[in-house]
Amino acid sequence: MTTFAPLPFDPIFKPALWGGRKLKPFFGLPATEEAIGEAWILSDQGDNASVVTDGPWQGKTLRELLESHPHELIGSSKLPGGRFPILLKLIDAADKLSVQVHPTDDLSTRFPAPDGKPHPGLGKTEAWVILEAAKDSEIYAGVKPGTTAESIRDDLKKGSITNWLHEFHPKRGDCLFLEAGTVHAIGKKIFLFEIQQTSDITYRLFDWNRVDAKTGKPRDLHIEPSLACIDYARGPVAPVVPKLELEQEGTCERLVSCRYFELWRWSMQQEFAVGAPGKCRVVVCTGGAGTLLSSSQQFELKPGSVYLLPAELGGVWCIPAGTIELMECGIP
Repeated sequence: MTTFAPLPFDPIFKPALWGGRKLKPFFGLPATEEAIGEAWILSDQGDNASVVTDGPWQGKTLRELLESHPHELIGSSKLPGGRFPILLKLIDAADKLSVQVHPTDDLSTRFPAPDGKPHPGLGKTEAWVILEAAKDSEIYAGVKPGTTAESIRDDLKKGSITNWLHEFHPKRGDCLFLEAGTVHAIGKKIFLFEIQQTSDITYRLFDWNRVDAKTGKPRDLHIEPSLACIDYARGPVAPVVPKLELEQEGTCERLVSCRYFELWRWSMQQEFAVGAPGKCRVVVCTGGAGTLLSSSQQFELKPGSVYLLPAELGGVWCIPAGTIELMECGIP
């Protein structure tokens, strides 16, 4: 009989013109001169399949394990498009990201994907948790009341976004829930955790009139698909109000619960249980340190650690070394 323990994965680093140099040191790796924008810490997206880094399944990809042991890993949960349902990232924005929008599932096949690759009809709903932000950092999320496609189109011709795009100054701990169709952008000097549908369809609406240093040209825009996919009723978008589920030597907050994923944040000083019988969960350490205990096995938790807890495993214990911050991610 096959038995599973928590499955660890290594990050997949993604260079970006707006990226910074915090991601590799966050994982305890040497910094490089190359600007890194994203670390995909659990992925079943296209050719970017996460690889198990330790234990009896070392070297296997998430995709291979889902094909060979679907019930053990995800129980009764579904695999939309044949993929693991969620993609987890850490994002280091030294500069602003483009103003962009992701389509709903229904609209995801209406326009060609920007990368030209076929896609399985999945949109992209996502949530962010702010881990670091400067005083002058900004988040752009949702449109201002009365905004229309025509008013956006008129302002874009002038190279402007301020008349229609909602913005605010985020602080550490803020969580933004961005349903597909919400126009948005991450501002400069922000470091965050992201959970999203497994989809990489992004329509770029505005790129701050900048030029890509590698090509000497502006990046491509997708104005008409963007305008067609924006939900003009979504905005202004404010941080979610967390639901406190536990307060004992720390807290557990439910941040998001939607049809695509669930997200809890633990900030604890004493031992606590994560996971649930028959449910696949993923835990990500975003601060502090500790140990996961599963049967007689111990697994190190430090910033950047990610473990998939297979459905057949049920819950495990987390033993903090001081205070630990952990994101617990669930799939329906």
